[in-house]
Amino acid sequence: MIEQNITQEVNTNNSEIVILTLLLITTCSFVVFFYIMAVMLRIYFTNPSAREEVRYVLFAHMLITDIVYLFLSLFLFTIFFYQVTFPVPFCYIAITVASTSLKITPYNLALMSLERYIAICFPLRHSEICTFRRTIIAIGVIWAIGFIPNLVDLVVLSVSVDRSFFLLHVKCIRSILRFTEVQNTIRDFVYITTFSLVGLIIISTYIRIMVVAMNIGSGKASAVKAGRTVMLHALQLLLCMSTFVYVLLEKILKEYITIMILAINFFIFQCLPRFLSPIIYGLKDELFHKQMKTFLFCKAQKCGTI
Repeated sequence: MIEQNITQEVNTNNSEIVILTLLLITTCSFVVFFYIMAVMLRIYFTNPSAREEVRYVLFAHMLITDIVYLFLSLFLFTIFFYQVTFPVPFCYIAITVASTSLKITPYNLALMSLERYIAICFPLRHSEICTFRRTIIAIGVIWAIGFIPNLVDLVVLSVSVDRSFFLLHVKCIRSILRFTEVQNTIRDFVYITTFSLVGLIIISTYIRIMVVAMNIGSGKASAVKAGRTVMLHALQLLLCMSTFVYVLLEKILKEYITIMILAINFFIFQCLPRFLSPIIYGLKDELFHKQMKTFLFCKAQKCGTI
């Protein structure tokens, strides 16, 4: 009996060490990610030509959205690990903003793919269709679309619980705020619909761009380059879809779930893809790649002379 208790304590301590290690790695990764994103945003805001191009406006929006999502996800997981409780309204708002920003990135990728499609297939009308004002309106629309499922979820939750529930202090996890199967159905339907429609948009725009690349001569190089950019968006979408894997694994393994599995699941399927996606695109883009190289090299050179 004593040996069994000692073994359980050792296993518990080992699990806590693994979780703390993952939290430390995630936090350090977030700091590095935030620094790279800050450099990219600085390049965007200090470059007049970048601020006027629609694709860079959408890219900067994606960076900000990913920062919001990662910050809230890391915050929510940390307070869950340390068993910190907050009022239900605060938890619901934090989870709503996090889940909405999760859906916004695929929508943003769809807009970026459509912008490249218009640039190649309708080059004479590109400046007329893809204006800064219309881009801001499109960003507002995708945020509204992202909030609608959460608004429906709030209505379902409100009619499913007593008003006193909103006065409680709870752990900020989604399962605490889900009381009916309808809420789970809404979430699954939104995820499946989002990734399916965005995937369809990216594939169709890629096909159209490559058809143009095969049919024209002078603009073939730019069309092929745009096609590669759209395929890069497809890769980013696949990285975003890994978050759906996180939700799926939680449902499948709910009877065997442990805090350590949640921690590993959280780092691999929620954080890591968000760290990689914008960095891959930023390093691939000529403007950001060149500017980042110049910025980091100049900064290192200055540090070396001090």
